[in-house]
Amino acid sequence: MEYCKINTLFKRDANNIIIPSQFTCEEFEYLKDNLWECTEKIDGTNIYIELIPVWNNTETEVIDIKMEFHGRTSKAQIPEHLLTKLKSLFDETTLTEYFFKDKEPCNICIYGEGYGAKIQKGGNYIKDGVNFILFDILVDNKWWLKREVLEQIARDLNIDIVPLIGYMTIPEAVEYVKKGFKSTIAENKEYDAEGLVLKPTCGLLDRSSKRIITKIKTCDFQKFAAKYGADYTGEQPVNNKYKV
Repeated sequence: MEYCKINTLFKRDANNIIIPSQFTCEEFEYLKDNLWECTEKIDGTNIYIELIPVWNNTETEVIDIKMEFHGRTSKAQIPEHLLTKLKSLFDETTLTEYFFKDKEPCNICIYGEGYGAKIQKGGNYIKDGVNFILFDILVDNKWWLKREVLEQIARDLNIDIVPLIGYMTIPEAVEYVKKGFKSTIAENKEYDAEGLVLKPTCGLLDRSSKRIITKIKTCDFQKFAAKYGADYTGEQPVNNKYKV
């Protein structure tokens, strides 16, 4: 299953510049003073590993578990050097035993970012290689695992997990990203992080049953300052078909 769409925090104007006074979703306004789980946003390519139960002809018994690697969508092509790395990290037999030992088999989606050399600006993260970093797991197409469980799974499977920067309100996270910060995983210690991904700590859905999750990117504030100035308080030309 493809990963859920992550809305940017703010609407955009006719120049495709963020409008810091207008949230893209009403839920962000309602929840802005609550603490959100804030993790570093990694600039790579979305990857998910899917464990799929294979049923018998009468659909009464699981006879096998199939493992598949996917890019952002099921049709996206994974770079060959990254696919080789994924196959070294994830073994079908190991994953099947880990997730389903003494448990009823169900669909498992392991979501992460493929990053490193020749992927976006990944040479700043890893100069001579690539890696996978975990950020979410969906169980049975309905249960998103909590951070502490993800951390335990990452330890057990010996894979990396996106760094937890902290728990912040939305205004605190905005100020943190606006100032900019260095990536906590990059080999290049001077490499600026792309931003933060924010999730409610208990996991919430909106009225249309979509997951509440957002992202804040430092470059959006840099573009805003370049266009309007850092202290601009006037009205921006609104684009009703803003991109998120």
